[in-house]
Amino acid sequence: MTSHLSARHLASVLAAGISTLALVSGALASEMTVVPPQPDFPAQAKITYVPRNAIEEFRSLPSYSEPEWVTEQFVETGALPPVEERLPKEPLVFKTGNMPDGMGVYGGTLRHVIGGRPEGWNYQAGQSQGWGGIDIGMYECLTRTAPLYQVEASDMEPLPNLAKSWEWSEDGHTLTMHLIEGAKWSDGEPFTSEDVIFMWEDNIVDPNVSPLNGASRETFGSDTTLKALNDYTVEWTFAEAFPRQYLFNMAYGDFCPGPAHILKTKHPKYADTTYDEYRNGFPPEMMNWPVMGAWAPVEYRPDDIIVLRRNPYYWKVDEDGHQLPYIDELQYKLSTWADRDIQTIAGSADLSNLEQPENFVVALRRAAEADAPARLAFGPRLIGYNMRMNLSGNGWGEPDEREEAVRELNRNPDFRKAVTMAIDRQALGDSLVRGPFTAIYPGGLNSGTSFYDRESTYYYPYDPEGAKELLASIGLEDTDGNGFVNWPEGTLGGQDVDIVVSLSSNYTTDLSLAEGLIGQLQQVGLRVVQNAIENNQFDNQRRAGKFDWVILRNPPALASVVQGTTGLAPVGPRTSEHHRAGPDGTLDLMPYEEQMVDIIDQFIATDDNAERAELMKQYQTVVTQNVDMVGLTEYPGALIVNKRFDNVAAGAPIFMFNWAEDAIIRERMFVPADEQQDYELFPKTLPGERGGDGPVSG
Repeated sequence: MTSHLSARHLASVLAAGISTLALVSGALASEMTVVPPQPDFPAQAKITYVPRNAIEEFRSLPSYSEPEWVTEQFVETGALPPVEERLPKEPLVFKTGNMPDGMGVYGGTLRHVIGGRPEGWNYQAGQSQGWGGIDIGMYECLTRTAPLYQVEASDMEPLPNLAKSWEWSEDGHTLTMHLIEGAKWSDGEPFTSEDVIFMWEDNIVDPNVSPLNGASRETFGSDTTLKALNDYTVEWTFAEAFPRQYLFNMAYGDFCPGPAHILKTKHPKYADTTYDEYRNGFPPEMMNWPVMGAWAPVEYRPDDIIVLRRNPYYWKVDEDGHQLPYIDELQYKLSTWADRDIQTIAGSADLSNLEQPENFVVALRRAAEADAPARLAFGPRLIGYNMRMNLSGNGWGEPDEREEAVRELNRNPDFRKAVTMAIDRQALGDSLVRGPFTAIYPGGLNSGTSFYDRESTYYYPYDPEGAKELLASIGLEDTDGNGFVNWPEGTLGGQDVDIVVSLSSNYTTDLSLAEGLIGQLQQVGLRVVQNAIENNQFDNQRRAGKFDWVILRNPPALASVVQGTTGLAPVGPRTSEHHRAGPDGTLDLMPYEEQMVDIIDQFIATDDNAERAELMKQYQTVVTQNVDMVGLTEYPGALIVNKRFDNVAAGAPIFMFNWAEDAIIRERMFVPADEQQDYELFPKTLPGERGGDGPVSG
């Protein structure tokens, strides 16, 4: 292997802190090499870049308005205060110049199809609402990042949202954050710092609560504190100076407060309840759940549909003072993720993130037809899949004897190299879709992010014979002649090495990749058993550490880097997807993981763009050379939108800082009056009393 390493390569390795011994330990097999260039993909849409301050601002306007039917049926009858009394002192104003089609008109329905099923409305305590943009339509966060795909890297900072502004102390350790003043939940109750502090102290920091997207104290710095100064001001204190990186983590889905005035009624700190009762105390059948988002849930029919109606207290407007959203109703038909693409292409649904490559060719052909109801645009390669090995040897997930033995294997660098060398990534990609869509992905950062550097990205090429040699070198050989390697004598009675790979059963792509992975590993003598389970159960099991291996779609941090950055390494007890602290609260990091942590800590601490770029090169080298994750394949996604809808910016990625449902700013989308059709299930209604039967007409 050493003959393969150029002087430049060796210098970069030493700069990253990787020992030469670690590099040559895999000399029995194929030499490590830089990942091949990705194939050209000409169908990608182009992004129009704008200054960050061209998107929105907070200010008062001379007057405000709303749909006429709201005024007539609710304000004039006394059911609601006038719109100007329902808005904050200075609402968030979307600027017309950033709206692709200008200010919109009221009315219409946005029809979604999703494959998830809701657990309940307690997002803050870990309950899924079914995904597909439901939570994004209901919950607002302190900052917002999804629209930043259209902002140049030199202007990159989160957009204000529930936090309208902030300023740093002179030493950079204190951040004073000003919340939007006078905004209300959809039930009319004020939004205040109480909601923010409850989210922090009783959900994020409370070790008995696991927010849905995995936020923990470490997401914002292990020694960070937060306190309220008054109803509309909170103060953060950080151990680091000017850690602006954490502002990105205050966006979806790490700091999206829930209604404290409701949630506290079942939290053990404030009520005679258990944590299970708190998590599950707000089932999906509970209608009119209070939200800060543009739409609130008014109808749920199991295995049929979820319906959201406009929030009469929504706190965002256009420059003419029209209270948003323009669209009155969101519908979510409960079906499958593959069906979402099919129905959107056919015109019976309106929006889809085309992320299942099995549907790419059909979608492209249909979109090219003159009478196609939907338009389709591919973005950069920001969808990646990887296989994670449980690297915790400290009791995380309470492993039994077999599981503990598997984890010891996972922690062996030669075992990880053998696994990655046994994978034919080109074949995996071709099994999903042929053509220039998929690319070889060894792991680490997505190639579509501006921080990606191919020369720093290494992989061990497909070499099943070399993989077998490596397995034999660590004592894994087929001693009973049945085609599968056995544990060494003295470990589990020398029986076959059995490894369970867990995955979500909700996605065709995940299932296809698992089947291919299992078949390829069988060729080198590894018996891998598939454990495909429903998405909500899968999320719960992996976050509890109850897995050998898991197949995951890449998290946002591998695409955006600046958001969710602490998830790139085990910088704290609960930040990593595949290596968390055991029952005693400690991590047992391997040397290369310590290097990863050091790099991420430096990245968070600096605002120097050149230094950040260099640190990410080092990170990519450490991750890919040490096979911290086993990359599988990578490809672009496409946004499918019904042609009836306006104000959808070109080039919006389906997944970067967040999903496209947030990136395209649905509250600004509209349907021209002459194209609105009779799709509303609950026309001219608003969310009723919280916990009531559903929408009301005044």
